[in-house]
This record gives sequence, structure tokens and C-alpha cells, in this order.
Amino acid sequence: MNDDAVNTEYVNDEVPAAAADAAAGDPAETEREVVGETTFEPTTGRPSPAAPSVHPDTALAAERLDDLQRLQAEYVNYKRRVDRDRAVVQEAAVQSVLDALLPVLDDIHAARQHGDLVAGPFASIADKLESTLGKFGLERFGDVGVEFDPLVHEALMHTSWDADNPALPKDATTTTVVTVLQPGYRTGDRVIRPARVAVADPT
Repeated sequence: MNDDAVNTEYVNDEVPAAAADAAAGDPAETEREVVGETTFEPTTGRPSPAAPSVHPDTALAAERLDDLQRLQAEYVNYKRRVDRDRAVVQEAAVQSVLDALLPVLDDIHAARQHGDLVAGPFASIADKLESTLGKFGLERFGDVGVEFDPLVHEALMHTSWDADNPALPKDATTTTVVTVLQPGYRTGDRVIRPARVAVADPT
């Protein structure tokens, strides 16, 4: 074996240091140099881009903003609940007063039907009372000739149809109110007391 052949073979599979360095790569080429808190590229010597950091004041401001928004939402919900409860209490109070005044209103209505409140101081007082209650939404209802509605009428008697009564519709086909015995009262869509009536079926 000649010397050239010996020089090209490695003993015990050992790789020369130069070849190992070439295979592993130069650490200076693969690693970045860190100085203080700044990372530098080994080839250019320029600072490498770092991940953006959040300033403590910015994070604190965001946290306080979240707290403020949560408190504002809680206050809005609380105000809505208070307003709703206040409306319910007010409506219940008005309802209680109107219920207590129904007998008085019935007496006033009956006196008017008998002609006892045509004029005089009592007629003026009755007018003022009804006008004041009307401001709270109180409405009297109950008319002859309308179709019987169990939601707003209470039938106390069933009578025969009077074809000569001009208040009754000629083309009626369903049970109809023929006499209002006691008017009903309501506030808005709420019926305080249904109208007490007598009904008849058209013949």
C-alpha cells in the first residue's frame, strides 16, 4: 500500500478535527450573540427583532377599563330592575285604590241614571272624582248591543231577544248584551271588574 492510500484512510473510523468542524458547522455561524437584553445577528451585527412587550401601565389601564365596563353593565341592569319594580308597586297601589272606590263609582253611576246628579254641588264633586280617576287610566265600559265577550263581561242572566229594542243590532248572529246591570272598569288592558250584564240570543 502506498503513502497516498494511507493518507486517505482514517484509523479506527476517527474523523479529523477539521472535518468534524465542517460537519457540525461553525458555532459562530449558527448561534446568536446575546449582549445584555439585546440579541444580535452574528453575520450582520444588527439587533434581531424581539417580541413586542406590553408596558405595565397599558396592561393596568386595560384591566381598569374592563372593571369599569363591568360595573357600568351591572348599574344599568340594577336601574332597569328598580324601574320595573317601581312600576309594579305603583300599579298595585293604583289598583288597590280603584278597587276601594268601585262602590262609590257605582253609586254615582246609579244616581246619574236616576237623574239625581243633574246639577248641584254633589254633581260637581262626582264629576271631579271621575275626572281625577280618569287621569290614572280608569275607564268605564259596558254597552248594550255589543257581542258578549266573557273576557270583559259577566252574564248574570239570560233573557229573550227583544226585536223591537232599537239598541240591538238587526243583523246580530251571536249572544248579545241586552242590558247593562253594572258597568265594568279597566285600566289599559287590565280589567278591574267585568261589566255585569244580561244577554240574549238573536232569533
